[in-house]
Amino acid sequence: MRVPVVQHTTRRQRARRRRVLWTGGELLVTAGLVLLLLVVHQLWWTNREARRGAERKVEALEREWGGGATDKGDDSGTSGPAATPQPRTGTSTGTRTRRQTTATAAQPRPSWSQAYAILTIPRLGLRVPVAEGVSKQNVLNQGYVGHYRGTGQPGQAGNFALAGHRNTHGEPFRYINRLRAKDVVEVETKTATYTYAVDKTLPQTSARDSGVVRPIPRSIVKPGYGYSGPGYYITLTTCTPEYTSRYRLVVWGKLVSMRPR
Repeated sequence: MRVPVVQHTTRRQRARRRRVLWTGGELLVTAGLVLLLLVVHQLWWTNREARRGAERKVEALEREWGGGATDKGDDSGTSGPAATPQPRTGTSTGTRTRRQTTATAAQPRPSWSQAYAILTIPRLGLRVPVAEGVSKQNVLNQGYVGHYRGTGQPGQAGNFALAGHRNTHGEPFRYINRLRAKDVVEVETKTATYTYAVDKTLPQTSARDSGVVRPIPRSIVKPGYGYSGPGYYITLTTCTPEYTSRYRLVVWGKLVSMRPR
């Protein structure tokens, strides 16, 4: 019986192929672990850190406002927030309150990235700071909700327009698609609490649809969505579908009451 002869070159080639396969396998495993760590960082760690930071900021604002930053003891109505017109009994909603709110909403312009209000949405169990501007690094990635510069302020006539992440970095607006008509949205500032009621939802529009944040909000991509007359509006915007930034989801509400602090 003839015995096959295995040459040294054949052995070396096989050993080389085994090393290549082993090295390739190690590289694939390493790449998979790196990708897994990146996913964990984005979906868990950034949420954890952003939520903790947002909670601390809410607590700081509450301490600031509750620590005598506003003067409620002056009955003369000649200085501080006491000079703000107060709603009359039985008129906390409707046209009269909206007119009075205009004066109440006169506030100094916040600095860029400064947190100056608190947004509360009971249905979503959400309570987060509102900061000036929509910078990703300084506002949205901190777990805050950002105010579109140039749009109205809380309680003012026009449109108080906000943006927030839907995924990662605290994802405060992840579930705003669950909001329904008449759901409550509250905005607290140093001087007052403004209550809005959800009115309309635009499920999807272009990221460049600037009409949704105009003083009279109306989509320029889908004109059937929006309003045709002036009012006291709030706009919530976020990315859609989840884990993408291709389109925008929009929720609108109308001011229904104002309560001075």
